[in-house]
Amino acid sequence: MAETKTNGLEVLETREWLDSLDYVLAEGGPERAGRLLQQLSLHAKRAAGVNLPFTATTPYQNTIPWVQQPPFPGSQEMERRIKSLVRWNALAMVVRANKLQEGIGGHISTFASAATLYEVAFNHFLRAQTETGDRDLVYFQGHAAPGMYARAYLEGRIPRHKLENFRRELKPDGGLSSYPHPWLMPDFWEFPTVSMGLGPIQAIYQARFIRYLENRGLKLSTDGKVWAFLGDGEMDEPESLGSITLASRERLDNLIFVVNCNLQRLDGPVRGNGKIIQELEAIFRGAGWNVIKVIWGGDWDSLIRADRDGLLVKRMGEIADGQYQKYFVESGAYFRQNFFGTDPRLLKMVEHLSDEQLARMRLGGHDPIKVYAAYKAAVDHQGSPSIILAKTIKGYGLGEAGEGKNITHQQKKLNDDELEMFRSRFGIPIPDDELHNAPFYRPADDSPEIKYMKDRRKQLGGYIPERKVRAKPIAPLSESHFEEFYKGTEGRDVATTMVFVRLLGKLLRDPEIGKLIVPIIPDEARTFGMEALFRQVGIYSSVGQLYEPVDMDTLLYYKEAKNGQILEEGITEAGSMCSFIAAGTAYANHGINTIPFFIYYSMFGFQRIGDLIWAAADMRTRGFLIGGTAGRTTLAGEGLQHQDGHSHVLALSVPNLLAYDPAFAYEIAVIIQDGIKRMYVDQESIFYYLTVTNEPVPMPEMPQGVDVRDGILKGLYRFKASEKKDAKLRAQIFGSGTIMFEVLKAQEILEQKYGVAADVWSVTSYKRLYRDGNDCERWNMLHPDEVPRVPFVTQCLKDAPGVFVAASDYMKVLPESIAQWVPRKLLALGTDGFGRSEGRAALRDFFEVDAKHIVLATLNALAHDKQLDAGTLRKAIKDLGINPEKANPAIS
Repeated sequence: MAETKTNGLEVLETREWLDSLDYVLAEGGPERAGRLLQQLSLHAKRAAGVNLPFTATTPYQNTIPWVQQPPFPGSQEMERRIKSLVRWNALAMVVRANKLQEGIGGHISTFASAATLYEVAFNHFLRAQTETGDRDLVYFQGHAAPGMYARAYLEGRIPRHKLENFRRELKPDGGLSSYPHPWLMPDFWEFPTVSMGLGPIQAIYQARFIRYLENRGLKLSTDGKVWAFLGDGEMDEPESLGSITLASRERLDNLIFVVNCNLQRLDGPVRGNGKIIQELEAIFRGAGWNVIKVIWGGDWDSLIRADRDGLLVKRMGEIADGQYQKYFVESGAYFRQNFFGTDPRLLKMVEHLSDEQLARMRLGGHDPIKVYAAYKAAVDHQGSPSIILAKTIKGYGLGEAGEGKNITHQQKKLNDDELEMFRSRFGIPIPDDELHNAPFYRPADDSPEIKYMKDRRKQLGGYIPERKVRAKPIAPLSESHFEEFYKGTEGRDVATTMVFVRLLGKLLRDPEIGKLIVPIIPDEARTFGMEALFRQVGIYSSVGQLYEPVDMDTLLYYKEAKNGQILEEGITEAGSMCSFIAAGTAYANHGINTIPFFIYYSMFGFQRIGDLIWAAADMRTRGFLIGGTAGRTTLAGEGLQHQDGHSHVLALSVPNLLAYDPAFAYEIAVIIQDGIKRMYVDQESIFYYLTVTNEPVPMPEMPQGVDVRDGILKGLYRFKASEKKDAKLRAQIFGSGTIMFEVLKAQEILEQKYGVAADVWSVTSYKRLYRDGNDCERWNMLHPDEVPRVPFVTQCLKDAPGVFVAASDYMKVLPESIAQWVPRKLLALGTDGFGRSEGRAALRDFFEVDAKHIVLATLNALAHDKQLDAGTLRKAIKDLGINPEKANPAIS
């Protein structure tokens, strides 16, 4: 009895408090109510030690209540009709493609779930040009590409025959790529996003790079936004969440994530036993983002307003996503019984609604009014990035063909009945006798729909997506920047890393291009000897330097500045690569020819962030990747995880990347000078990879001869010919990077001890030679009646006598890649296998790439050529101190 009385009193007290709060809300508004609740919480804690239960989430309802929704500025009916046309043509494109060619693929369900999210954005928010002359940048969800094509078709930007050839790009009149690919559609797509997770992290660093340009005075401060349309399943990728605190730390209120929470990935629910929207809300709120949830459509507003005791919202929060997915595919009666039937009071709330009405109650992501309110709140928000979590149904509109079902991601085909249902549901004027072929449909140019959508885009500055090269070519650089490096160091030992840093410093001082240089470093500037640049150009910080650095009294102190030039990214190669991409595509995205130099441990490049490097290539990024501390045996002491012997092998896979492994200062100067010319003067869609080392060695003077510069750039030239012109035993030895100095030692030993005259060749780029050789082979195969083309390596070596040996600090497959174009057999030495924590001499002995092993390899090649006998080899092995029974480094 006492318990009943207590409960009744508690209910009464609760009602009184709620009534009081309603009064404050009515008289003082939400802000006053919020302050009051905060004061009550503090008072309860101070007065009685009351601790409120921690929660990182808000109730499972819309962040913006119906009373705060702004008026919808457009015609809902007209936009619904346009959206229906886009839906139909997107579906028809995929269905037709798979009718024409079985298994060609494509995705219907992603765009079907996100159509409202995109249509509201296209009609009211995505600006091709702002009032200040800037624009919004948009990362479209890759699997929604059919929707973007369908809309561009209605806009008159993509012809019908291109839609006919969706996923069939090699047709004579062209087609459309499966997903966003700037390399394949350079006038349309700007950002490749379908390698999931790369879109969100790139968007974050793009938004930060815009602030960098503004703070450095390279770009006017504007209100342009960076939008990223993402999937809830995609948020499981480490790249999706790994850098979200950077966005809040940098207060990037120019960044908006829109996550299409359709609760499904390819195989099944994203969080069948949980709630992905709540999980993401907790993560992003904790990271300092402005989180806007769009869960329930307007059909739910009256029910939520009537929910005085919070029973409905409580029930909404109890149900797992997997069960919500079940509700999507079941009847209204099932929904009534299983959702509302757990409490008579809930059933009472919906007794005025029929089962059919319950089944049709829209989710927030399908309600343009709710979506518009969320977008406007995000655009107007200041001080932090925003994320919109919009709940949708995957395959929305597909009905029995796949709406809300686990198989919907793979849905490519619809039968005639399903097409008829879709056509009728969305009111597409296609007669029954044409439905089987799923024809495209576009109203006349003077139709209300086409005029409306074109007018909306005109008001927003033009069409999106659209890619343009906005920057003009720069003027050629003065030769004076590079002449110093042609002269060598006159016996002084200098590492190629320091050569690069010296050259970079000179470029930074150039009055024309200096301000365009963007040095990017993932927390290794001191390792690379770059600390002098701290003082010279400063480290970028959006807030300047709010503290006195511990090394303030030193010459090279850690200097942060709002207009700093160095992007010191911290320990994140992925983030650094995204900054490289943002800077390397600024010529198109912002009309600014920024020239990024991203220097990092070479081991943590292609091996760690190869997917982002591939995306950079797709995006036609320009700039220089600098693999520091490169080479398996050159980075002493660090061991297996750090010692790189394969980045140049991996670099072979990137079509528009030029890869070089220079040995000398003048080679670096020639390559960088040529790179800037080709990328920023000639505007080629290429980028560069150079490896530099931390091993100090004397830098020679650049040899004389017109063919040297050409050879450096094409990949091969003779660096030092033997002085023993009359020797009977001859050899040609290839060297690269610091292994070149082992080759030069071997040349001396061969001449002095074994009477072998060896010419030394510098191979600056095996990749250039490999590409050239294959290009010649292909041309010759396709042009049998023409004079055969001769690969550059063959031209260089055609008169070279003797045997051929190559030594590299990379895997043997790298020099072996050009073996077929060398006049005779090529014997390759390389560093196959795991690295070791050791000094350079021990490592080179272990991997068999030091001078003595190069000598032995040369003698062995001569023996195979019947110019030496086995006895000479046995003696050489003993004299050189080589253990013939040592473990094989490739597998030990």
